[in-house]
Amino acid sequence: MEINLWNSLTRKKEKFEPIHEGKVGMYSCGPTVYQRASIGNFRSYIFSDLLRRCFEFNGYEVAQVVNITDVGHLTDDASEGEDKLEKSAREMEKSAWDIAAEYTELFKKDMERLNIETPIKMPKATDHIDEQIQFIEAIEKAGFAYTISDGVYFDTSKLSTYGDLAGQKLEDKEEGARVSRNAEKKNPTDFALWKFSRPEEHRQMEWQAPWGMGFPGWHIECSAMSEKYLDVPFDIHTGGIDHIPVHHTNEIAQTEAARGVNPAHYWMHNAFLLIDGGKMSKSLHNTYSVDDLVEKGFEPLALRYFFLGAHYRVQQNFTWEALEASQHAIENLRTMVRDWDKPGKPDVATMDAFITAVNDDLDMPKALAIVWEMTHNDTIPSEKKSATLVKCDEVLGLSLGDYIAKPIEVPESIKDLLRQRDRAREKKDFETSDKLRDEIFAQGFTVEDTAGGQVVHEAKP
Repeated sequence: MEINLWNSLTRKKEKFEPIHEGKVGMYSCGPTVYQRASIGNFRSYIFSDLLRRCFEFNGYEVAQVVNITDVGHLTDDASEGEDKLEKSAREMEKSAWDIAAEYTELFKKDMERLNIETPIKMPKATDHIDEQIQFIEAIEKAGFAYTISDGVYFDTSKLSTYGDLAGQKLEDKEEGARVSRNAEKKNPTDFALWKFSRPEEHRQMEWQAPWGMGFPGWHIECSAMSEKYLDVPFDIHTGGIDHIPVHHTNEIAQTEAARGVNPAHYWMHNAFLLIDGGKMSKSLHNTYSVDDLVEKGFEPLALRYFFLGAHYRVQQNFTWEALEASQHAIENLRTMVRDWDKPGKPDVATMDAFITAVNDDLDMPKALAIVWEMTHNDTIPSEKKSATLVKCDEVLGLSLGDYIAKPIEVPESIKDLLRQRDRAREKKDFETSDKLRDEIFAQGFTVEDTAGGQVVHEAKP
């Protein structure tokens, strides 16, 4: 079936046409591993995972690469400030290498808990210094680089297409650019390809290059590693919309200068995640991690379900109430499918509607609504429902097939606690009722109060 995707480069929805028939090359900007990835970060990774699953559902072979930035990402996200890894190392009194290794492993752990498929490659910037140096040399040979006292820079004035992704030409970007803190730069938008180490820095991560001892700029790693593992051009590049004006604009510039082509045919970006209607920030103490959700009694897949409820190009507002609703929705689905028969053949009408929604620029809210409509359609036999849900879950990634035709076995001890809780609620003794709920949870079950009485679900950590 036809897949239509929004292309940030052309700012319109386009029919997907692969470079190589039956295959998709996909590069997704990964984490800078100086701290724990937040749930805001994971909106981007779940979006790219859904996109990958969409292609696989349509029969494509997907080669997805997600990079690990462990050097060169400066605190102002451009070419000034301090390297985020070095800064974190100083503050935490650990080595930059140890911090990068720790947060890389935590990132992989969170990916697994959120059912994000493992990429074919997760290359680290520090493992590809030679490739980055060679790429900078190609940019320099093409006449797009110059050297000043603190490093090697890209001359944005020499690239006529600079800023096309953001829809802003160089002269407009210069007028609106923040005041440059580096008076040696030819243009305010010029960015670092290689930064020189300053003796007073005592850097832990630095390498010898033709221009001097130092480290790569943030943007060059993606140009070098995407080329190495996917070749250029490849099909799709993904990331958050915050990458558009600087990181992705500069990444495109580098590859166009060195190789004469835009690195990707399609550029796709997800919108921001708001927290209680506002910005996520350390100062507000709301940069929640997956562990923070678990500590509050939620399972990671509740977050994945929550993200399915909004289109990736629309801002989404996270609240604890919304996450609780997502948790209940997953529990209700699991409870429902336990009473279904084992999978037979999928319902054709539901499958057609589902894939049409998914292929329409990942309209996951509509796709999820189609699934719910199917579950409540009494004219569809349960074996068809089971088969349909298993197929749809190949995209949704909620592991719902694990629960089909597997009724909950509630121990007699839990049944006794439920009876006690019923009596407490009849007497309006809600303090006792809550204590019994906590005791039930401690034994591996949750209770949902419905119009028809108490419904028991298995608790998932």
